[in-house]
Amino acid sequence: MLDNREGQAVPNVTFPARVGNDWVKVTTDELFKGKSVVVFALPGAFTPTCSSTHLPRYNELGPIFKANGIDDIICLSVNDTFVMNSWAEDQKAENITFIPDGNGEFSAGMGMLVDKSDIGFGKRSWRYSMLVRDGIIEKMFIEPDLPGDPFEVSDGDTMLNYINPTAEQPKRVTLLTKPGCSHCTRAKKALQAKGYKYEEIELGKGGVSFSSLNALSGQGTTPQVFIDGQHVGSADDLEAWLAANA
Repeated sequence: MLDNREGQAVPNVTFPARVGNDWVKVTTDELFKGKSVVVFALPGAFTPTCSSTHLPRYNELGPIFKANGIDDIICLSVNDTFVMNSWAEDQKAENITFIPDGNGEFSAGMGMLVDKSDIGFGKRSWRYSMLVRDGIIEKMFIEPDLPGDPFEVSDGDTMLNYINPTAEQPKRVTLLTKPGCSHCTRAKKALQAKGYKYEEIELGKGGVSFSSLNALSGQGTTPQVFIDGQHVGSADDLEAWLAANA
């Protein structure tokens, strides 16, 4: 039975964590007292859904959460601190605080510690998210108690919609570039000047070729820019789009 603890205090737990070369003790008071905090808990670092969707979207929405009064976003998993630190480095998730619930004490106190021994995981956290204000749980989104690893309600967009249904979404910007392209450099500088974050797909890496570029954009030159899934075009087109959407 998965517990909904809305209206209750978070468990009082101290997390052993590694910062640089030093061991530190992180308490729940440090994490939650006097703050508005979003927590999302998941079964494990480096696992597929957690790495490809759950964590990246919370990180992407980090500035939007902050603009809507959230002081911190915590990712919690029943993994040791070395695993969590490596995952944080791998994900480049600058908007997320990674908390290692290595002994499962916090997850157990939340009523969210589950047995995944059938797949060799042992005890892990169920997937859920919650909004905590000054140590008190205001809202929880708990994944349904179904076989496997459901991922339906604990995502970043559901939490943001609860906090502010009219919050402005960040633009999703993708650049297809090639090394040494001066127009690509120009496009990146234009985006940076306007405060847009972007993902860069460089031709010649990861199997992306000029054929891929042409298939996606219908063009054979770089850069080609996509914003929210719509093809904007070249560096000139991007600058025109930025001017029109200032």
